Amino acid sequence: MKVTRLIPFTSATLVSLLLVAAYATAAAQRPVHAQAPAVHTQPAHPTTGPQSHPASGPKTEARAEKSFGGIASKLGIPATELEDQFEAAQAANSKLTRGQFIAAHVLAQNLGAKNSAITTKAILDGLASGNSIGKTLHSLGLSESEAKEAERAADREVKEAKEAKPDQPKP
Repeated sequence: MKVTRLIPFTSATLVSLLLVAAYATAAAQRPVHAQAPAVHTQPAHPTTGPQSHPASGPKTEARAEKSFGGIASKLGIPATELEDQFEAAQAANSKLTRGQFIAAHVLAQNLGAKNSAITTKAILDGLASGNSIGKTLHSLGLSESEAKEAERAADREVKEAKEAKPDQPKP
């Protein structure tokens, strides 16, 4: 009776050992891929962030017009000035997106007359501190529902501005 109890245990142990041996053999036969040493080269001209292009000239104006053209006309701000403001704001907050920047301008334009605390700078400062646009608007005196509705209205306006100028890339 003792021998019959040991048979399942012994066979399970042998099967496990065979599987481990088969895996080790297969792993040892795998080809080894040589890795090339990492070579770090410095660029001839350092390019960091938004300052990597010339600050003025026809290329910048064309790019600014392409990037901010639709919304710039709605805001009444020249596209090149809006591009410059975006670059300055992004230098202060590297996580700032073009969409957040545009939304901050539209929200400030829409809500600034009702609440003087809501300015583009105040919204951008809230974003820089890690808050969302909604939380920033709430901290500036809007209720949560008012903040959500203001964001929706701003999104609609930005979308309309893009449609008015169909060659616009998404922010």
